[in-house]
Amino acid sequence: AAVIAIGVLASFGVFNPGGTLPTVCTIGAPLGCNVGVADTTGVTFEMINGAGQTLTITDITVSGCDGGPIIDGVALNAGELSVTTGQHTVGIPCTLVEGDQFNGDITVSYKASGSDLVQSATGQLSDTV
Repeated sequence: AAVIAIGVLASFGVFNPGGTLPTVCTIGAPLGCNVGVADTTGVTFEMINGAGQTLTITDITVSGCDGGPIIDGVALNAGELSVTTGQHTVGIPCTLVEGDQFNGDITVSYKASGSDLVQSATGQLSDTV
């Protein structure tokens, strides 16, 4: 029975490494990611501040992209940017090739309200360019 089940799964392309993978965007607590996309100009994702307080973002990186982060249209140029609770659009510019599979590790460095301690939340963004 197991051989038949494996055969059925193979016929649906489950074991096809050349197939496109689903879009994935995750960031650990207290942040989150609603949706993320990769295109030829970089990656964009909707970051959710679920901390219940304003956070000060000190840096956002996505492996595979070396551009500086843009949060809600404002560049984070070696500084800090406060983000209230709720959803914020983050863009990281870089050059990607159309049709390629992008897999990047997200790291968001932040300080909680009233704290000087920099903490980080990590996640992943995967999409077909």
